Amino acid sequence: MKFGIFYEHQLPRPWTGESERQLLKDALEQVELADRLGFHAVWEVEHHFLEEYSHSSAPEVFLAAASQRTTNIRLGHGIIQTAPAYNHPARTAERVATLDLVSDGRVELGTGESATMQEMGGFGIDPELKREQWREGLEVVLRCMTEEPFGGHDGTYVSMPARNVVPKPYQKPHPPLWVACSRRETIHMAAQLGIGALTFSFIDPEEAKHWVDDYYATFEDEATPLSDAVNPNVACVTTFMCAETEEQAISMGLEGSNFFGYSLLHYVIQPHDPGVTNLWEEFEKNRDAMGFAVNTEAALASDGLEARVASGESGAQGLRGAVGTPAQIREFLLRYEEAGVDQVIFVSQAGKNRHEDIMSSLELFGREVLPEFMERDEKICADKAQRLRGACDKALARRGQGMER
Repeated sequence: MKFGIFYEHQLPRPWTGESERQLLKDALEQVELADRLGFHAVWEVEHHFLEEYSHSSAPEVFLAAASQRTTNIRLGHGIIQTAPAYNHPARTAERVATLDLVSDGRVELGTGESATMQEMGGFGIDPELKREQWREGLEVVLRCMTEEPFGGHDGTYVSMPARNVVPKPYQKPHPPLWVACSRRETIHMAAQLGIGALTFSFIDPEEAKHWVDDYYATFEDEATPLSDAVNPNVACVTTFMCAETEEQAISMGLEGSNFFGYSLLHYVIQPHDPGVTNLWEEFEKNRDAMGFAVNTEAALASDGLEARVASGESGAQGLRGAVGTPAQIREFLLRYEEAGVDQVIFVSQAGKNRHEDIMSSLELFGREVLPEFMERDEKICADKAQRLRGACDKALARRGQGMER
């Protein structure tokens, strides 16, 4: 099982003129450390207008900077929004290809639809049509990266004449494809299209097993890829902070984990007044009632780590995840490995979590937990490749049959 780190670039108020610059510099230092420790990937989101929750509106710039400071770590778009109103497909293809070239072929191409009216409304996207727009936008991106020249497209959401879109990516036919998933329905769709599933639902390993089993059963029976490549993988996201004692880990990371959950929920279901709403103040005022309080007693009373932990007056569950000691985190991650999850992606940069704590957490995990998983990963990957070889061949054959018709 592989490990990644994930960035929204959260920046709770109050801000200063220095805050965003320091936020990005700290994140790049964390990515450099993760590369040295042997983490597999850094994943960077694309969001717009989601102040405090995510200041990551230009992931291609951040990942390009990371590419020049690192050697091995994969550079994951987690995700690019491919509806054409967000990103014209030709521009997406150009940016991804350029990043792939300057990084010597380290890009992972995650895509998605967006889920907030702040973003969709800002770009004039009808929520009822966002899935269609994601699909058409992505298909044109793939054609731009693989056709020479691109033959043109006259569709519902994209119209573009024939042009040779350059440069082409270093990885052929293109970087591995992923799609953001928050429901089992989307996991099923990812498997049908032969795309990796980036799951953002903060689920426990036992629930993840159902998602993984469904994904691979669907992939073997139904996968018809969007291009001449498949990427059968399932990745799960969890909050993370590693420390010598459980009390330290909770103190360092649990409030940030809960702000992450609260602020995500805020933009999905609550009204937001741009430039006026103070999300951190709202979090402090409402977190108990919403189930996002830092309930240290409940956390310490649990037998082992879970994705969520009882929190606040309502008894609702806030985020816990991999916030604990190396031994606790090892046991938690072994359950994901046993469930067949291919990659676990850690969220540490959340709320007001401190840069120094994130760095020490990564160091401790990299020293005491990561090596044993890395030792097993090569054999696990080889066994998986052997097991899926026939299914991959059948998936690509289905694509060929569809193109012939």
